[in-house]
Amino acid sequence: MRKFIYTISVFLCIYSLSAQEENTSFTLEAAITYALEYNYTAINSNREILDAQKQKWEVIATGLPQIDGNINYQNRLKQPVTPLPAEVVGGDPGTFIPVVFTPPQAASATATLKQQIFDGSYIVGVQATNAFLRFSQNNKEKTDQDVTKMVVEAYGNVLLAQETAKIAQKNKQTLEKNLFETERLYENGLGDEESVEQLKITLASIDNVLKNALRFEEITLQMLNLVMGLPVENQTQLEENLDDLVIKQIDYGLLDTNFVMENNVDYKLIFNLNEQRYYELKLAKSKALPTLNAYVNYGTNSFSDQFDFFGSGQEWFQASTLGFDLNIPIFSSLNRSASTQRAKIAYEQAKTQLTETEQKLRLQLERARSDYLFAIETYETNKDNLDLAERIEKKNQTKYLEGLATSFELRQAQTQLYTAQGDFLQSMVDVINRKIELETILNN
Repeated sequence: MRKFIYTISVFLCIYSLSAQEENTSFTLEAAITYALEYNYTAINSNREILDAQKQKWEVIATGLPQIDGNINYQNRLKQPVTPLPAEVVGGDPGTFIPVVFTPPQAASATATLKQQIFDGSYIVGVQATNAFLRFSQNNKEKTDQDVTKMVVEAYGNVLLAQETAKIAQKNKQTLEKNLFETERLYENGLGDEESVEQLKITLASIDNVLKNALRFEEITLQMLNLVMGLPVENQTQLEENLDDLVIKQIDYGLLDTNFVMENNVDYKLIFNLNEQRYYELKLAKSKALPTLNAYVNYGTNSFSDQFDFFGSGQEWFQASTLGFDLNIPIFSSLNRSASTQRAKIAYEQAKTQLTETEQKLRLQLERARSDYLFAIETYETNKDNLDLAERIEKKNQTKYLEGLATSFELRQAQTQLYTAQGDFLQSMVDVINRKIELETILNN
């Protein structure tokens, strides 16, 4: 039986490990959705909202009825003695006799109900908790935007590395073929050594590019896993390719989207700061108002020479009190006035920050629109340049094999092609990244 249980445990352990290492395939949208749920920062952001809700109730509860209980037991090991005039019991006038008034042991139990009736700071505090909850929700929205942007950038970087590796591999194969043919020509006395050396230099450079692209692909994939909340070693698969993804990201209509300032998350957060400063000012002013609290308590106590308070014949004495506590601030040596003035200054500063943020966002919007449009235009230009560079390189390949072009001219055409390929790939990623920046500002 033990052997059977051990076998099952090992099987479950192996199955668990294999499940964790299972390949996961994502489109860009699926990767974003997954990250918004499992990204480490997003998880903590959700917890911050829960914490804000608990803080709100914590403040509200201070103004609701509070009940406290108290149990007290005393054993006077050395009882206090009170001098009593002796003449009270028939003694000589002017003399005193020691008297012990209470038994050595005493016990009491008291319950007190307190209720806040009026406190200006409590009212302001409850209002401020609502503002803080809105701040937490807006901060969660900001976190989601940041996570989305990081996923888009990481996803695009993985595709960029993959495409770079594919192109570098293709270029390497072409160069290896050219080098083989050139070496055969040189061996047969129909070529020159410089042509062989030129191709070897170019091949070595492309080989380095290929190795770096493969390493970069692994690193970017680990970064994507980290952003999504997956183990970094997870073999994540990407369902989209760079060409199709870029086409999806080209949206000229986005450039004409109306900008609603109040929808921007950065604006919301600065507005929340203004709310906070406003309630801080109200709180400072409320400290000049009186506070009124009510309380009622009920208690019982008993005395004895021995610890027999729970005996059936033990007598307990009841007591109860109802009262009000009114506190009226009168003079604070201008302390409250200074506090109020400081809160007012902070509120005015926050309003200035809000105005500054509005202007900055308008400028950021125009820049984001310009950058997005420029990225699209650069992509289209680089696409045409790549086609042209491929044709030029192909013509030089033919001329070189026919002896009509030198190895230097071929290498120059190849270098131009490699540059065009790199520029084109980078322009594709730029379109993706510039779009998410514009969408972030628009909160689209």
